[in-house]
Amino acid sequence: MDYNVIIDNLPLYLNGLWVTIQLVVIALVSGFGLAVPLALMAVSKTSLLRFPAKTYIYFFRGTPLLVQMFLLYYGMGQFEAVRESVLWILFKEAYWCAITAFALNTAGYTAEILRGAIEQTPFGETEAAQACGMSKSTMYRRIILPGSFRRALPAYGNEVIFMLHGSALAGVITIVDLFGAAKIVNARYFVPFESFITAGFFYLCCTFCIVWFFKWVEKHWYAHLRPRIS
Repeated sequence: MDYNVIIDNLPLYLNGLWVTIQLVVIALVSGFGLAVPLALMAVSKTSLLRFPAKTYIYFFRGTPLLVQMFLLYYGMGQFEAVRESVLWILFKEAYWCAITAFALNTAGYTAEILRGAIEQTPFGETEAAQACGMSKSTMYRRIILPGSFRRALPAYGNEVIFMLHGSALAGVITIVDLFGAAKIVNARYFVPFESFITAGFFYLCCTFCIVWFFKWVEKHWYAHLRPRIS
């Protein structure tokens, strides 16, 4: 194993790592902001709200992320209306196409996680909230959504890790992320083992940080459920 190749190209890997972190964080924040209203629509009793949300969730969970990214990066440019609109500022850049694809994809998965968590809300909690005279919006804000976020936390932690790993697809559309940096090193020196195992090491470190963070959040959010030692 040639360690000199890894050391000489460490700045390239670190720059790629920074790009990967940007892609993942922006996509997760945007996707979560979209997922919450989608989840609320999906549990609605009104079919006009429920059907579009479930269709969105089904599409983005049922098609590969790579296909979705290609549709945005290669497909949107063929429409003259898109090229002449303000959206072209977004779709002409590989960076923003990747973020858009990642955000839309993770929104579908996160919305499904939240939908299941909302539907698992104990009936006694909503009944008690109604007995206290809470309106539906207040009940969602104070009772249903906080409890749903706690129940969804372990599954959402997995989704964050999947999003980190899925971000490697950004290197396919010319973005020099962590995977893109490994491709460049391999192309320059023809060392596939050294180049990709280094990228894998950085992904592993990021995954460890994510797992640690969610364990820390779970410890604080579930503190009231731990047995008290007298």
